[in-house]
Order: sequence, then C-alpha cells, then structure tokens
Amino acid sequence: MAAFDYLALDPRGRERRGTVEADGEPEARSALEGQRLFPVRLAPAQARPGREADARLRLRTRDLALLTRQLASLVAVAPLEEALRTIAAQTERRATRAVLQATHARLVEGHRLSDAMAAQPRAFPPLYRAMVAAGEGSGALPHILERLADLLERQQEVRGKLVTALVYPAALALTALAVIAALMIFVVPRVVEQFETMGRELPFLTRVVIALSDALAHGALPALVVLVAGGLGFAQALRRPTFRRRVDALVLRLPVLGRLLRDLHAARLARTLSVMLASGLPVVEGLAITARTVGNRVLREATEAMVVAIREGGSLSAAMRRAGTFPPTLLYMASSGENSGRLAPMLDGAADYLEREFNTFTAAALSLLEPAIIVLLGGVVAVIVLSILLPILQFNTLALH
Repeated sequence: MAAFDYLALDPRGRERRGTVEADGEPEARSALEGQRLFPVRLAPAQARPGREADARLRLRTRDLALLTRQLASLVAVAPLEEALRTIAAQTERRATRAVLQATHARLVEGHRLSDAMAAQPRAFPPLYRAMVAAGEGSGALPHILERLADLLERQQEVRGKLVTALVYPAALALTALAVIAALMIFVVPRVVEQFETMGRELPFLTRVVIALSDALAHGALPALVVLVAGGLGFAQALRRPTFRRRVDALVLRLPVLGRLLRDLHAARLARTLSVMLASGLPVVEGLAITARTVGNRVLREATEAMVVAIREGGSLSAAMRRAGTFPPTLLYMASSGENSGRLAPMLDGAADYLEREFNTFTAAALSLLEPAIIVLLGGVVAVIVLSILLPILQFNTLALH
C-alpha cells in the first residue's frame, strides 16, 4: 500500500489535511469519500524523518497516566480527534507532544486509536493498546481509559513510595561511606606520621587500621578498575538466558528482597487482571501480554505457565496455585471470586491488600535499616578513634613509668 497526502473538505466546508494509505489514487479518493471527506488535492506522501523517530519515543508512567486521565475526561464530551489535539496543545513535555501529534495524524488518516498507538510501541505498552482496543470494540472507551488511568496511577504511587522511602537510607549510607573514607585516607595517615617518630611498637588494632588506610590510599584506583570491570562482565553475563535465570532465582530466594519482589508482582498482576476483567478483555490475552513485561525470568515463566494452564481449561486460582509464586491471600481471594462470580472485585481487593502489605513491610524494613547504618557508622568511627587513642595512652603510661 502507498501513502497519499491530502487536502480535503468536510461536510461543513472546513479544510482537513492528513495522510491516507491505499493501493492507488482512486482507492485513496474512495477511502476519503467513505469518511465523508471531499478531496481537493491528493499526492504521494513525502518522506517524513520525524515519523520514524516518533516510534522510538518512550513515555514515563507518570506522563502516560496523566495523558490517559485527560483523554478519558475529554473523550466523554468531545470527539477523539479533538481530544488528542487539545491535550497535545497544552502539554509541556516535548516527547509527550510528539507522541500525541503522531497519534493524532494516524487517527486523521482513518486508523483506529489502538492501531495508531501500535505505531509507537515504546510509548504505549502492549497491555495498554489491548485494553484500548477492547474499549473501542465495546463502545466503552471513556470507561476503559478511566480504569487504565487508575491502574497507571496506582503503579506510579507504589513506585513513588518505594523511591521516596529509599532516598534517606541511600543518602545516609553514602554519607557514612564518605566520612569513613575521609578518616581513613586523610586523618589516619597524618596521625601515623606522629607515631612513627616515637619508634615503638603500635597496638594490634592501630596496625590493622593503618594497613586498611594504606590499602585505601594506594589501592583505591586499582580497586575501582576491578569493580568497573567486574560490573561490565556481570552485565554481559546477564545477557545469557541461563545465567540470567539463575540470578533471578537467587534474588527471589533472598530473605527480604525476594519477598518484596514476589508481593509486588502479585499485586501488579491482581490489579491488572481486575482492570482487564472489568474492561471485557479476555484473561488469557491479558496474562500473555503481562508475562512479556515481567523482568524476572522465574516470575515470567510462572506467568506463562498460568496462560498454558488456563488455555487447557483450568481456572485462574488453580493456575496461580500451580505456579507456586503467589501469596496465599491472592489464591484464596481469586478462588472466592471465581466461586461467587465476582472475580474482578475480589482481585481488586487482593491488590489493595497486597499493596498495603508491601508498603508496611517496606516501611518496617527501612526503619530498621536507618538505625543499622547509623550504628555501623558509629562503630567504624569509634574503632578509628580508639586505634588513635590506644598508642597515645600506651606512650603516656610508659612515660610515667
């Protein structure tokens, strides 16, 4: 098929410009007339370098959630074409504006909204496009967009809380490392110079601290090179599927981090399934799309196994139980929802519960981490100070005798 740029008039006599795809010029004219547009000028489309660039643009979850919320509000009272043009005109982010303009251009060409979004797969995730397509098919697009906005805002809220909670411990840890490094590299060597002039054997603790100080002062650069090389090698090894799966399995077995990842995955899956069921999207299709977005290979394989089990005639709760990675609360609520015919509300409630548990567990873990960092910093500083005081006390004692 070829693309044709057109200038046409709508039934009200207003000019419309855009691009239409057709096998030839007669077919392009017929396609425009089918949209109640009367062609004034029709010519083969010129190449647009920016069009390919638009397909590579990515939207942040926060921007996509805001865009979806605005679109849901406007689509309920205005044509989709005008809604997209209005949002694009008022958005401040250049990437979001470019994505909306490209989507609007394809919409004007006669594409459905989900098809226009499919041309920009990095901006609109597969699950997002599938739910938009379901909304277009059922005629409930504003409602689907509202549910999508709720889903994206919840995901952003969970991510934002986690990042906010980690800021203080991370800053505290960096400060502790900086203080310890400054003491070991700058303070300890100057004190050692004074001890060396006394010509006496230093206490064991002082000798250990001096050895560590020398190692930091003279071996910092080689150690940094080794760390960078090791990090690059590890990143390269992660590209191998077998090694990546072993690492992912190991992460899930870690006492705290493993539980956090499993609960977060379960909450996200429950929330996504709830929105899909309320939107009329088949569970199997939604699960298959969700599985491709899971970063952890073990959790991805478990989700893919659920898809196979449901396609073979199994229930959702049975597939979850067989996967072996979901908390008992989700299994119980999914089973209750299937038995009562209220699966979507039960999954939504399970997601609320799991997110609350995740937030509580994260807050408790981080509340223990902060004093642990402070105690560790205090302990290291105390050891350094003690290693300096011991020789002084020892020499004073010898001087008195």
